[in-house]
Amino acid sequence: MLRSLAWAGTAAILLWIIPASAQPQHDKEFWRSIVRQHAAVPHHESPDALAHELSAMLASPDPELRDDLAYSILATWIHRGNVLSSPTLIALTDEWRANLKSGIGETGTNSVLNRSFSALCLSEIAKRDLKQPFLDAERYHNLVSEAITYLQSERDLRGYDPKLHWIHATAHTADLLAALADSSQLTKEEASGILQAIQVRLSTATEVFTQGEQDRLAVALVSVIRRQDFDPSTFDSWLAKIQEEDRNVWTSTTPESLARYQNHTYLLQALTVRILLEPESARMTGYRQSVLKLLATR
Repeated sequence: MLRSLAWAGTAAILLWIIPASAQPQHDKEFWRSIVRQHAAVPHHESPDALAHELSAMLASPDPELRDDLAYSILATWIHRGNVLSSPTLIALTDEWRANLKSGIGETGTNSVLNRSFSALCLSEIAKRDLKQPFLDAERYHNLVSEAITYLQSERDLRGYDPKLHWIHATAHTADLLAALADSSQLTKEEASGILQAIQVRLSTATEVFTQGEQDRLAVALVSVIRRQDFDPSTFDSWLAKIQEEDRNVWTSTTPESLARYQNHTYLLQALTVRILLEPESARMTGYRQSVLKLLATR
C-alpha cells in the first residue's frame, strides 16, 4: 500500500514537470481554423500556452505545420501587442536562442529546421522590440552575439527542399541580423561583427546560393551601413577583404573558390540595388560607388 502511494506521488510529480510540449496537443485542423480566423485566439484558450505549443512545431518536418501554421501564427501574435504576455515573449526568446545551438554542425538532417525557424521567429522578436522595447540590454547583446555565431556556424545551406519545403537558414539568419542592426542598442563592434559574419558565411559556403540568400544578406548589410554611427572605413576594409579573397580565383581555380567568387559577386549586385532603394544621401552614394568600382573589376 505504501509502495502504491509512493508511486502515485512520483507519477503526479512527473506529470507536473513534463513540459507542455509533451502533453496531448491540438490537431492540425485546430491551427488551420486559427489561420482562417486571421489568427484570432480561440475563446477559452490561453495564447501564452498556445504559443509554447506552436514553438515546438517549428522543428516539424511537415512544412504546413512548421511554416504555414506555427511560424505564421507566432509572427502575427508577436506583432499584435496585446496577445502574448511579456514573460512569454521573453521565455520564447530564450528558447529560440538556445535552439540556434541545437544540432549545430549537422548537415542533411532535420535538426536544421528548428534552428532555422527559431532564427526566423527571433527576427520577428527583434522587429517587435524596435516598436515596443522589451528586451533588456544583456539579452539583446547576447542575441546579437549568438546570431553572428550562428550565421558563421551553420553548415546546412539548403534553401528549398522538395519534401521539407523552405529550410533557408542563411536567409532567416540574415533577416534576424537585419532587424537587430536597426536597433539603437547595436554597438560599433557588433556592426563590424555582422559584416565579418556575412563575409565568413560567403567565404565558407561550399556551394552557390540560389534561393535569394545573397539578397537577404544584402538587406542586413544595408541595415548596418546606413546607421549614422557606422564607420565607412569599416565598409571599405570589408570590400577589400572580398577582393583579396577572390584575387586568385582564375589562376588557382577550384570548385570552392568559384562558389565563393559567385556568392561574392551576387551579393555585391544585390547590395547595389538595395543601396539604390535607400533615401539618397552622400553616405549611400559613396557606398554605391565603392561597390560599383569593385564590381567593375570582376
